[in-house]
Amino acid sequence: MSGRKRFFIENIDPQSNTAVLDGDEFVHAKTVQRVEEGSEITLLDGSGKEYTAIVAKIEKRSLTAHITGFAESDKEPKTPLYLLIGALKGDKTELVVQKACELGAEKIGVFSSEYCAAYLNENKIERLRKVAREATKQCMRSRAPEIEYFDNLKSALLSCEGFTNKLFACEFAFVSDTDISRISGSTAIVVGSEGGFSEKEFETAKELGFSAIYLGKRILRAETAAIALTSIAMFTLGEMK
Repeated sequence: MSGRKRFFIENIDPQSNTAVLDGDEFVHAKTVQRVEEGSEITLLDGSGKEYTAIVAKIEKRSLTAHITGFAESDKEPKTPLYLLIGALKGDKTELVVQKACELGAEKIGVFSSEYCAAYLNENKIERLRKVAREATKQCMRSRAPEIEYFDNLKSALLSCEGFTNKLFACEFAFVSDTDISRISGSTAIVVGSEGGFSEKEFETAKELGFSAIYLGKRILRAETAAIALTSIAMFTLGEMK
């Protein structure tokens, strides 16, 4: 990661010239990034602003920094993209969250479905949020994608209400209902877990206004499909040009 070291912080007062970094981000700053007094850092409060600051004092459990300025980030996508992925085995869900964040996803939902063999608990969901924050800092974004979990597919699909494009990648689709190379506007993408979807789930998605998307004649792993489809959509939406 080049440039100033970046850290998330809550409740920055733009009118104040000081900020206190504590908790996990302070531990990361002190023990991993080796930040010292006098170091220049960037603070992120999730608002889209980036605050430049100089570390003034390091204590046992926190550091104090003097804010020297702020600016709006130019790394955030202009078009919202929402990725929904079925919970995957092992650390594959973390991989998808990391790469979707790098590609510019605004929000990431993880869901359980009929053929899903993985599960999430609060600890795993918090782990995904941590992965998203770390990926946000690495790729120089200023906002970490929101991470949400749904215990059933229909709830996940209903959370896409209001999106201009609603794309559903499914092995039952041998032709795409929508030409992904021509989409514009806010986009929601749904990709299943390793077990895929049942025909009933596919029908539910169509009833809720989703367009089937065909991903070619080769069988893709779930994590590959999610990352590839997100990449294609972001390119088409102009976010990679």
